[in-house]
Amino acid sequence: MVDERDVSKLLSSAVLIGAGQVFYSASQLIERIIVARLLTTDAYGEISVGLAILTFVTTIGLLGVKGGIPRFMSRYDDEANKRGAWLTGVLIAGTATLVLTIVLLSSTGLISRLLFERDDSTRLVALFVVCIPFTVGLELAVAGIRGQENTLYRTYARDLLYPTGRLLFLVGFLLAGFGIHAAAMAYLVGAVVACALACTLLNRLVPLVGSARLHVRELLFFSVPLVFATVLSNMLTRTDTLMLGYFRSSHEVGLYSAAYPLASGMLLVLSSFGFMYLPLASRLDAEDDRSEVGSIYELTTKWVFIVTFPLFLTFVVFSGDVLEIVFGASYAEAGNALSILAIGFFTSAMFGRNRETLSALGFTTAIMGANGFAFLVNAGLNLILIPRYGYMGAAVTSMLSFVVLNLTVYAVLKLKCDITPFSRWAARTFVVLPVALFPPAFLLRGTISLTLVTFPLFVIATGLCSIVIVSVTGCLQPADRIPISLLEQRLDVRIPIVRRYLPDASYSNN
Repeated sequence: MVDERDVSKLLSSAVLIGAGQVFYSASQLIERIIVARLLTTDAYGEISVGLAILTFVTTIGLLGVKGGIPRFMSRYDDEANKRGAWLTGVLIAGTATLVLTIVLLSSTGLISRLLFERDDSTRLVALFVVCIPFTVGLELAVAGIRGQENTLYRTYARDLLYPTGRLLFLVGFLLAGFGIHAAAMAYLVGAVVACALACTLLNRLVPLVGSARLHVRELLFFSVPLVFATVLSNMLTRTDTLMLGYFRSSHEVGLYSAAYPLASGMLLVLSSFGFMYLPLASRLDAEDDRSEVGSIYELTTKWVFIVTFPLFLTFVVFSGDVLEIVFGASYAEAGNALSILAIGFFTSAMFGRNRETLSALGFTTAIMGANGFAFLVNAGLNLILIPRYGYMGAAVTSMLSFVVLNLTVYAVLKLKCDITPFSRWAARTFVVLPVALFPPAFLLRGTISLTLVTFPLFVIATGLCSIVIVSVTGCLQPADRIPISLLEQRLDVRIPIVRRYLPDASYSNN
């Protein structure tokens, strides 16, 4: 039986995180649009490679403590242990990040020759490398805020100030004539400001100065597998961009880098649940209540699927139109890549927060193994497909890698914990929506093209149709009263057409 308080807390957090991430993603998308439209496709491709380096090295520098900090902080009650858990993570990640930054700054020329084509790329690489310590600092502060199960402060620092600062500085630096270097400079200044605010807000929750009980052994034991798991996961999402930069032209990197962030944007709903899900599931596991973890996992996965499905259908059926609307006509040729990538990313919506569930339950080695297996598949297929098929080969590889990753984690979670996202209501939803909506969508594609006006209208109409379909086809369960009631409270409305099809609690026991 799902605990209403836990689900309400998780959903309330997801709503706030979702709103913040919509703003973050929109700002990030505007950044890319500005760069894509004001600079050349080649310049856009080189900035994409620089961002891939920043993300990849930041992940290595964090050494897995980004997940370990909130897990341990949520299990302690006293400030000394909470402060100690966070400071332990800072010491571990800070040391690693400092070493990596020094090594990379001394190798900017080599990196520029290997991955970039422009003569002035060395300065671009150096600017992105200097961003790394401040980006790591921001992530560590947000991890501490997450450990305190505080959603609001994370939204202020990471989802509002960080992207807003980057966007404003990007425009300012471009107007000042810094050209391709403007993006790296904007990321640097934005990270410095956001890191300072995040640390200030964390200090309100847990004073950062005071007695501390370090947990080096426990945090390392938990985080070391996550080091490799997170690095492999990041390599899984960034290797294709780096290999495209090595084997093919910057033009192809630019096309692929337009399709990829749009497809990954579908995970916005899924990631909205993640911030609160890990500490909540970890606390429930500490209370020996794994059945509650499984129930929450099932319920949230079904609703992530329902909410994400309209965008998935749009990206698959009208991919060329979407790229033309967002980035311009010169990027429409990457439409097939967007459709393929959308399928891969949507498998993550189908399987829900599977890796966070394993992490909360302590199976970090299994996560490392699953990510490693998926990365080997990704790297092998990229080596075969990218030299021959370019960005289309990268798209196919990414799609297959995500399918392999999610199936592997699902198998581990099922075998070790007997936890699965596929309740009978979820399974029915996963079948009914595609069967009911894809055929008419493909018929419409032959008669209409999406525009800036009709694109959001089509997504909204598909969403409303999805709600009606899951309501009348028996996809709703008694626990769905919780998210529906929360939605009614937030919107100050009643949704009788949906409540009419909600079964009572006795139905779930039959």
